[in-house]
Amino acid sequence: MPRQAVRRLRNTLGRRGAFLLILGVGKTCWGVGFLVVPQPRPPGLGLLTDHAPMHCWAWLWITAGLITTASAFLQVGRDLYGFVVALIPPIVWATAYLVAVIDGTFPRGGFVAIWYLTSHVGVIMWAATVPEYSVPHVPRPARKWKSP
Repeated sequence: MPRQAVRRLRNTLGRRGAFLLILGVGKTCWGVGFLVVPQPRPPGLGLLTDHAPMHCWAWLWITAGLITTASAFLQVGRDLYGFVVALIPPIVWATAYLVAVIDGTFPRGGFVAIWYLTSHVGVIMWAATVPEYSVPHVPRPARKWKSP
């Protein structure tokens, strides 16, 4: 029975949906972590914490994670919103870290920003372009022309 359920879930999700599900659960857990173990002013995120407390930014991750998770169950073509929403928190975090480098409050922030931009934003953008099913191209036989 559990094996059938896993097979049915895999068939429902497909490749893109599985990626969105993993991504969504991860983003949700990341946000919950900021609520469970509060960090009032994490280094490098001053741009964010100057505008709202950290628990508000945690909800950005949680909300994006839940939307991304829900998008995993949508049909291909309708799952685009999940990929777009998944981009928002890492772009916000990367921006905050870059500002921290520029204003000198967190010199290491440039490396963290690049990490967010490559391992999060870049991977999400790549995954959004992957087709659900790719079929190898089958070459057609050469067409023979008849002489008049």
